[in-house]
Amino acid sequence: MSTTAIVGDRPRPTIVLVGHGMVGQRFLEALAERGLTATHRVVVLCEEPRPAYDRVQLTSYFSGKTPEDLSMTDMAFIEKEGIELYVGDPAETIDRESRKVTARSGLVVDYDVLVLATGSYPFVPPVPNKDAEGCFVYRTIEDLLAIEEYAKSKATTGAVVGGGLLGLEAAGALKGLGLNAHIVEFAPRLMPVQVDEGGGAALLRTIADMGLSVHTGVGTQEIVTDDSGAVTGMKLSDGSELATDMVVFSAGVRPRDQLARDCGLTVGERGGITVDEQCRTVSDPHVFAIGECALASDGRVYGLVAPGYEQAETVAATIAADESEQLSFTGADMSTKLKLLGVDVASFGDAHGTAEDCLDVVYADSRSGTYKKLVIGRDGELLGGILVGDADAYGTLRALTGSVPPVSPEQLVLPAGSGGGAQLGPSALPDEAVICSCHNVSKCTIRGAVTDHQCTTVPEVKKCTKAGTGCGSCVKVLGQLVNAELEASGVEVDKGLCGCFSQTREELYEIVLALRINKYQDLLDRYGREGARGGDGCEICKPAVGSIIASLAPTIGASGYVLDGDQAALQDSNDHFLANLQKNGSYSIVPRIPGGEITPEKLIVIGEVARDFGLYTKITGGQRIDMFGARVEQLPLIWARLVDAGFESGHAYGKALRTVKSCVGQTWCRYGVQDSVRMAIDLELRYRGLRSPHKLKSAVSGCQRECAEAQSKDFGVIATANGWNLYVAGNGGATPRHADLLAQDLSDAELIRLIDRFLMFYIRTADRLERTSTWLERIPGGLDHVRDVVVDDSLGICEELESLMAAHVANYRDEWAETINDPEKLSRFVSFVNAPDTPDPVVGFVPERDQIKPDLPLLTIGTRPLEGSAQR
Repeated sequence: MSTTAIVGDRPRPTIVLVGHGMVGQRFLEALAERGLTATHRVVVLCEEPRPAYDRVQLTSYFSGKTPEDLSMTDMAFIEKEGIELYVGDPAETIDRESRKVTARSGLVVDYDVLVLATGSYPFVPPVPNKDAEGCFVYRTIEDLLAIEEYAKSKATTGAVVGGGLLGLEAAGALKGLGLNAHIVEFAPRLMPVQVDEGGGAALLRTIADMGLSVHTGVGTQEIVTDDSGAVTGMKLSDGSELATDMVVFSAGVRPRDQLARDCGLTVGERGGITVDEQCRTVSDPHVFAIGECALASDGRVYGLVAPGYEQAETVAATIAADESEQLSFTGADMSTKLKLLGVDVASFGDAHGTAEDCLDVVYADSRSGTYKKLVIGRDGELLGGILVGDADAYGTLRALTGSVPPVSPEQLVLPAGSGGGAQLGPSALPDEAVICSCHNVSKCTIRGAVTDHQCTTVPEVKKCTKAGTGCGSCVKVLGQLVNAELEASGVEVDKGLCGCFSQTREELYEIVLALRINKYQDLLDRYGREGARGGDGCEICKPAVGSIIASLAPTIGASGYVLDGDQAALQDSNDHFLANLQKNGSYSIVPRIPGGEITPEKLIVIGEVARDFGLYTKITGGQRIDMFGARVEQLPLIWARLVDAGFESGHAYGKALRTVKSCVGQTWCRYGVQDSVRMAIDLELRYRGLRSPHKLKSAVSGCQRECAEAQSKDFGVIATANGWNLYVAGNGGATPRHADLLAQDLSDAELIRLIDRFLMFYIRTADRLERTSTWLERIPGGLDHVRDVVVDDSLGICEELESLMAAHVANYRDEWAETINDPEKLSRFVSFVNAPDTPDPVVGFVPERDQIKPDLPLLTIGTRPLEGSAQR
């Protein structure tokens, strides 16, 4: 039968695409951009039961994204372009002589051009029992659904075979599902392709600190099963055995080239459909191959999405036969930037230093898990690099690869604030620098989108150039370039907080303070953008303004209690119930334990409360005790007992001071030179409840041995023989930053005065959700400017800053103590508004290690279903 479509009196040639992944979808877009969907019939045979989705972000399913969120297919685009898309109906045979493709359903399609985008398949080592019950691969959404269901019902421990990109993501997914997770990697380090020994060591330390067990330099010899054939363990090559209920294979991928083999197309010795520089198969001029199934003309199979996109563009241009657009694919940039288990990992250029006579410049901080290596040529040319733990400079460094940077390599790897670090802005990049490697978009093209196409926002530039629409690692640099180009053109850049306010957060703070505005609606009606006034605001500005009002409450005549009156409507989900919402819909209770010091009587109370309400308990890194698993209606009952015992809110749910960690200091330690516990308690009680743009953490160490880790905190204090040294703007977490020394050898009074000033200056000038570390690096003048303002009072505002803090201290009230004594406020603590006595049926638990863990319903990770009664 003939499948050639007829338009008027002229038949349309047919393009058949086999496979509809990310690269296949990009190919369809490239056809449409060149008008080929109007002149050709386009048929897509897709094996998976769903159209193209973002496989790069696959693991985000376990943090709350749905399969629909991951979709990359706009069905309106498919319909508008007249594309015939068949899902769940893969091609099974190709008859090259008659140019026909037969699908599993029996559908036969004649083709003029055939494009194979069949991708790759997971490699499973040929070990005994590799197909046993409890063995999975990690490649598709369906794989994830199967893993989730098995983990929920039949597993407490999981092992991942493979410590590469997907292997680490799979391990993170197992940990997120509540399993004890192991990683088994045959190579001597994790991510052996992307990072070197130093980078692998930094990554290993960080991942081990997260509670994952890593086994490197060993292979899997056998999967151990029980009598029913289910997984019970793994035998490793070093003779050891690992107990596990589940095995996830993520040991690499292989090109899916069987369809090509079956129809006689040439494939490489190690797999991959052999193609030329136009991605045309060397066996048949009517057949092309793109993506992970293709063996490129340089002899490589590319496993990243960016080269696949470039191949898709090349084939579309070749089909169009547009002489003005002669594209060829001869190789691609293999640079990558990912966040694995919350850790930034990036490599670019000649990351392993294979060039002759090259040099390495390395910065490593094992305490923070940071590793940076630049590979430099003898002439100073930047050849490549590896970044682990701190990859903020990735976009700029990758774009500078192949050129001599304008500053020394040492300045590029040293952390900001260290005295030698340099921050290069977009002006340092040459016009030909590739900013978006996924779509091969240069700085010049981005500038042209602003100057020639009148794009004024990042979304507009994305739409115009496609930059930033791939892996997303270039978006930060993209934003800097857009703003720099607009400012250079004399265009005023909109730096407003959101679509409701044209003012920045700092400007709104000054308005609220100067005019004593204590209601969000008043601020919106008087200073909101045209069209926003009289409205309800948005999810960006409401909590931001709510935080400003709370931090200035006693000065502007507002209630310091965040759930009073109009303030309640401004709060996010955590502040709304004065507790952190957990993944199964339950809440956590975190009482304040100043300085980590607690009496036996109070410890007993916490134990009794946790026992009586069946809560999970955990000692935190901030010297507190977390209790997890409370239903919303239980929160007031629990806090009534805690408040009665003398506890108060620890503000674990708020953008406020969390903890002031301490060591035991001179009271107990033979090295201590000051009473660090007393100082930590004084500081925590002074700044408790202080609302700020982001959470605040602090610590006090009793000597220079730094056992409280004060230099990784927003403000940290270290004892000296002459008093106290004050460090500011440190940060742990995913992007660590070493704190800077603001002042030294301070008395108690001097220390508190400077902290008062520093915190109020930060609250006054920081952006929404901006940590002190980011704030210090952003503001002009950095640490020197902060020292001028806070220590030397260069702006003459220190008296006001101290007054604002004094007002906060004098007016502090514990939020939970107020809540449990107010029947009206207690009325909000129900799961269902129309059935207040009904507990939420979604909140369930299962036992683990003599405690509880969430029992998560299938497909509700990170979400709460809304069926049944009206929700709060």
